[in-house]
Amino acid sequence: MIFMIKPLIVNITILLSLTFNANLFFPFRDRFMLTTKQQIVYGLFAAFAAVLCMFYPIETLGDTHFDFRMLVILIVTLYIGWLAGGICTAVVVVGRILIGGSFVWIGVLVSVVSFVIALLFRPFYRKAENRWGYALIIVLLYFVFYFTVIIHTVFFLKWEFYSIYFVMFLLTYIIIVFLIERLVVYNRQFDEMVYMDKLAMVSEMAASFAHEIRNPITTVRGFIQLLQKDAGDKQLEQFAPLILEELDRANKIITDYLKLAKPADFCLRSIHLNKVLYDCINLLRPLGAFSNVSIEWKVRGNYSVWGDEQYLKQSFLNIIKNAIEAIDKSGTVTITAESLPQQQAVKVVIEDNGKGMTDEELKKIGLPYYTTKTKGTGLGSMIANRLIREMGGTVHYTSRLGKGTRVEITLPLMK
Repeated sequence: MIFMIKPLIVNITILLSLTFNANLFFPFRDRFMLTTKQQIVYGLFAAFAAVLCMFYPIETLGDTHFDFRMLVILIVTLYIGWLAGGICTAVVVVGRILIGGSFVWIGVLVSVVSFVIALLFRPFYRKAENRWGYALIIVLLYFVFYFTVIIHTVFFLKWEFYSIYFVMFLLTYIIIVFLIERLVVYNRQFDEMVYMDKLAMVSEMAASFAHEIRNPITTVRGFIQLLQKDAGDKQLEQFAPLILEELDRANKIITDYLKLAKPADFCLRSIHLNKVLYDCINLLRPLGAFSNVSIEWKVRGNYSVWGDEQYLKQSFLNIIKNAIEAIDKSGTVTITAESLPQQQAVKVVIEDNGKGMTDEELKKIGLPYYTTKTKGTGLGSMIANRLIREMGGTVHYTSRLGKGTRVEITLPLMK
């Protein structure tokens, strides 16, 4: 019994330590769109973990080669994708063929099938709000296949082996899934903390100098208007509208900063989400028509959320307007809403098929004065993010360059 447990504990230690190390260098993100380069790196890292497991198999079982390499294939395919899983599977298959033995093709088969099962269930696993159900179905389905193959091909194994190996396999799988899910949550909380720290810094700056700058701008604007009427200077008459426009733009930036620094008191109450979305869509349809962008609205129910109607409207208007402006020639902005019963919340998804963003651009969304538009301050997204958070909601962006951007907003349901 000891000769079986020792190599499995080594396998478990390898997988847990490499999972932590992978998160240090490549932090796990929830539904994060990975580039091809990132998937390849994850695939090679997973292959390295699988090969290390293959170095420490359960020995004294004839020509068999039992370890936890299949577990690595399952996890990396579910969380990263087909490319990373395919790389890991290919390396494992080559390694198993090189090891050889009379059961080499059985080893290759159980490795390939783990990849196929994970690949088939991955679309459902990624979209699931509670992944534990799918995680258990996947591993149990694989267990049925794995156990059936072994019991019909390797006749000299005892039931003691099956009980120890499969129980430890299942426990390790559950531990790693739990660990990755917790790391995803901790990474998201860390990102939120960093963002809120930057937001607090901007708020303090805004509160300290916005009012002081606004007063002289108002004075200058008044004198420009006065001189424009009475001075009779042609150059002044020519450039006065431009000066006034720039002064108004500066004043708007300051107003946005003031809203960011200290929004007016929230009037929290029950809000009909469908009505708010309907009003926002109707207000922005003319802009969409002018930009040759259609707005599609798909709501799966009638929801009441807890928040401030005006601020919620302002947030939706900012985000939908950004989605319209992200489309160059023609396209579609799709708005959907669905309930999340386990979180007592509703999720609103605003998705466009515009130019999209790179990973670096995506990380900066919501920061002051960062915008991908030629004209803009970046404060609209920042204000929308802050207002939604003030109402107890969350905002999450995903994007792919040339494919479009997806904004997921969760809001607490009215209890």
